[in-house]
Amino acid sequence: MQTTNHNQSRRKFIRQSGLAMSSLFLPSLIYQRPQSLGVALVGLGYYSTDLLAPALMQTNHCHLAGIVTGSPEKVPVWQEKYGIKSSNVYNYSNMDQIANNDEIDVIYIVLPTGMHAEYAIKAAETGKHVWCEKPMARTAAECEAMIKACEANNVKLSIGYRVQHEPNTQTIMKWAKTKPYGPITRIDAMAGYRESRADHWKLNKAMGGGAMYDMGVYPLNALRYAAGLEPLAVTAKQSTTRPDLFKEVDEVMEFTLDFPNGAVGYGKTSFAEGMNELEVTCRNGSYGLKPFQAYNGVKGTTSDGRMINETIPNQQAKQMDDDALAIINDEPVLVPGDEGMKDIRIVEAIYEAANSGQKVQLSPK
Repeated sequence: MQTTNHNQSRRKFIRQSGLAMSSLFLPSLIYQRPQSLGVALVGLGYYSTDLLAPALMQTNHCHLAGIVTGSPEKVPVWQEKYGIKSSNVYNYSNMDQIANNDEIDVIYIVLPTGMHAEYAIKAAETGKHVWCEKPMARTAAECEAMIKACEANNVKLSIGYRVQHEPNTQTIMKWAKTKPYGPITRIDAMAGYRESRADHWKLNKAMGGGAMYDMGVYPLNALRYAAGLEPLAVTAKQSTTRPDLFKEVDEVMEFTLDFPNGAVGYGKTSFAEGMNELEVTCRNGSYGLKPFQAYNGVKGTTSDGRMINETIPNQQAKQMDDDALAIINDEPVLVPGDEGMKDIRIVEAIYEAANSGQKVQLSPK
């Protein structure tokens, strides 16, 4: 009799303990957050082929799951190299079917600037999260439409400003707030290279070509994050060294931003010469990055001899992992659509100032 009571008590204890333990683990049994998001690249040009796809081989929280291309001849090459399923291969006409593909969580728009808005909106309408290369779009109105489409479909939108994910740039952004060398008085940022291809889309205005759109958002964005403020006004001057080649887009653009604290930002971008430098002048010293936006690394120094040179293996991998984690953890992305739109509002004002020769006041938006 004692044995029977002991066994009954033992079974009761095990049953109650099991229920208690199962209640602890029940949430994870019902829902487990994905640790690696499937990414589909839209557009298989140089940036996807040489940089993003290889970077996705180095990421921890996302992976290359699909492609969208208008070039059928590229498909077998990508499938052989990355093992992409035929069911995860799309073209521009049927990419809306990604909505039914559970293996793809993110659609990354890597197309000419003039196509960003159209395909980012299409991507949002599939219910997948959207990553879009910089510059965000050709106009602020297009940027706003992209943001609204993502909000309407309850998906996150992130713009591919890779250097904002890079630790040396983040130091510059932090110093805009802490001001270790005193108040900032002037910021200089320059980015450019020599573009000699006569048939490239970057020379096509409708496609979003021009030095200011392509390279100019680097110094523009740098002036903003190095100041930690939004500018009040802009002046600009456009020029060309090869008018026979640059007939409808800008080859060289110089612009000056007036910040509310009295600091001045000078930016220059060019398809005529190589430039890659950010310099911040303060009341009690200076610091900067040279190069400040190179794919193979960013580094710099301060006026008192300190190095700004924290290295990471791959900028694009860091960017995509950061954005993937924001989705997995349902947190804000580092560079949302609003940040991309702020730059494009100023880009539009820069062109207006260059065309009119007048200072253009900027909206406080």
